[in-house]
Amino acid sequence: MTSFVPKDCTVQQMQALLSSAVAPRPIAFASTIDAEGNPNLSPFSFYNIFSSNPPILIFSPARRVRDNTTKHTLQNVQDVPEVVINVVHYAMIQQMSLSSTEYAKGVNEFDKSGLTMLKSELVQPFRVAESPIQMECKVIEIKPLGQDKGAGNLVICKVLKLHVSDEVLNIKGEIDQEKLDLVARGGGSYYIRAKDGFLEIPKPLRRLGIGIDALPEELRNSTILTGNDLGLLGNVELLPTQNEIDDFCKNQEHKNLKTRKELHQKAQDYLREGQVQKAWCILLK
Repeated sequence: MTSFVPKDCTVQQMQALLSSAVAPRPIAFASTIDAEGNPNLSPFSFYNIFSSNPPILIFSPARRVRDNTTKHTLQNVQDVPEVVINVVHYAMIQQMSLSSTEYAKGVNEFDKSGLTMLKSELVQPFRVAESPIQMECKVIEIKPLGQDKGAGNLVICKVLKLHVSDEVLNIKGEIDQEKLDLVARGGGSYYIRAKDGFLEIPKPLRRLGIGIDALPEELRNSTILTGNDLGLLGNVELLPTQNEIDDFCKNQEHKNLKTRKELHQKAQDYLREGQVQKAWCILLK
């Protein structure tokens, strides 16, 4: 393993390491206006949600590593402390990327990227009409993290109003992650289409799992079952009863499983299909 100490790295090297290591990152497509009312639009992947009550988002327009200059977005939120944070889905990824070009001050990135300005209801900056979720925010604090190249500036935003396209809502009125089709940022020039990589994992907080430490030693030491497999097995509240095991293992296919390797492989197949109860029945056969 190669180790890196920040003080021994160049700023460019450290930024590349961190951007690749901390990924994928959500993208804040930030719309602002300057003191003269000129619109600006720029994406930031140093961004996340930090509170729901109050609803707080933070993004960070970092000082440029190249020449220590700052982005127009930072100056704009200092002059007009309002911003609309639009989410980026796959259908607009190329336009979002184009808007990140370092155009001169006063150039409207909405025009350059071909995106549509939509009047906001509570703040002055425009929303991106093509974005499926638009969050009108008040900037409540800007916290500089330094004055040198690569230093971030935390723009702390309070959500005043959130607009969600009906097209990405399910019948319960909840946001459907598959329909939303978000993209996220990786290192270098890499992006991730979240829709291709979503995994649904049961939250342990919803149940009191028995834990991996409660699994039989021969399962914990299995050469077939992975850590993820063991995690699924440990996230059950109760093991199947003997009657359930006997009923499940009646068919000929299961009767033919004899060796520990065969049992573990079959259990792993069930786990990959999300059939945890069936996996347990095989393992306790």
